[in-house]
Amino acid sequence: MNVGLIGFGKTGRAVASVLLEAEAVNLSWVLRRSTAMEQRSVAEFLDIDSDSAAVIMSMESHTVKELLDTYPVDVIVDFSSIDGITHYGNEAARRGITIITAVSQYPKEMIGWITKLARRTKVIHSPNITLGINFLMIAAKVLKNIAPGTDIEIIEEHFKDKPEVSGTARTIAKHLEIEDEAIKSVRAGGIIGTHEILFGLPNQTVRLKHESISREAFGNGILFALNNLPNRRTGLYTMENLLIPYFQLGRSEMAFRRAKTTPWWKIW
Repeated sequence: MNVGLIGFGKTGRAVASVLLEAEAVNLSWVLRRSTAMEQRSVAEFLDIDSDSAAVIMSMESHTVKELLDTYPVDVIVDFSSIDGITHYGNEAARRGITIITAVSQYPKEMIGWITKLARRTKVIHSPNITLGINFLMIAAKVLKNIAPGTDIEIIEEHFKDKPEVSGTARTIAKHLEIEDEAIKSVRAGGIIGTHEILFGLPNQTVRLKHESISREAFGNGILFALNNLPNRRTGLYTMENLLIPYFQLGRSEMAFRRAKTTPWWKIW
């Protein structure tokens, strides 16, 4: 499977390192805005021992059409910015290229445009594509259905310079149908990302907590998505859509065996 990656910040670099080491995935190229590292080897830049021919290229020097004509891919993975998908979306849809976007806080109008894009190709959108966070959200919704009157609080912790409330925390709040005011933010040191959901039930408390130890967790989530792409050619999907089949008892082991790239114990 040939994959192109858009966005090469801290998270994009971590994702690239995971993709470079995945046996059944061929990272074809990385596209970024800066021209500083244009045409440089991805493996060389990341200091990874790999035979990959993937290079870092600039959006300023290549049109999307030229890039996809020269380096065709099956999937585009987007860790860029809110407007990044407008740069390549229509051309990817025209060619039937699957899009996996992990951009966290698209405005409503952009979500509407992506929904229209999904009528022409397959789009997977997840504000946080780590497996743990998406498992946490499903488990939290199940618990809320069991105990609908429970008190719920969300605590998110990130590095001290992160100014805004976590997009993942807002997504959790939306999924649980609670107000953003229920989110408590902590900023300290170099915390990559911790999200906790506290359920105050009568006579007991339940805490669901996810902690990102390294940004490679996002790369593991991308591998899971690549291994579990829906069979349909078009449609808008979330990581929840990909995970739900694993919750059907008796089918989980079969589903895991279908994974083609990485053993499940490495993904989880």
